[in-house]
Amino acid sequence: MKMIKYKEETVIQKIPKKFICDICKKEIKGIDIDEMTFLDFYGGYGSPFGDMYRVQCDICMNCLHDMIKDHCRYINSE
Repeated sequence: MKMIKYKEETVIQKIPKKFICDICKKEIKGIDIDEMTFLDFYGGYGSPFGDMYRVQCDICMNCLHDMIKDHCRYINSE
């Protein structure tokens, strides 16, 4: 008969308190952090970002909306 024994461990988790939008520089805190968009990717061969350059950007929901609103499709989830 097998018996599983567990060991309790304390895990430290880093939880973000605030972000700064890279576009408007507004400080984003609380529940609005869930609406931030975080870009993190590498440019590929021929990319305007540069081959193998890492690109990062934190964008608040208002700036993202302003940038892409004319190109979006809005689909009701109901």
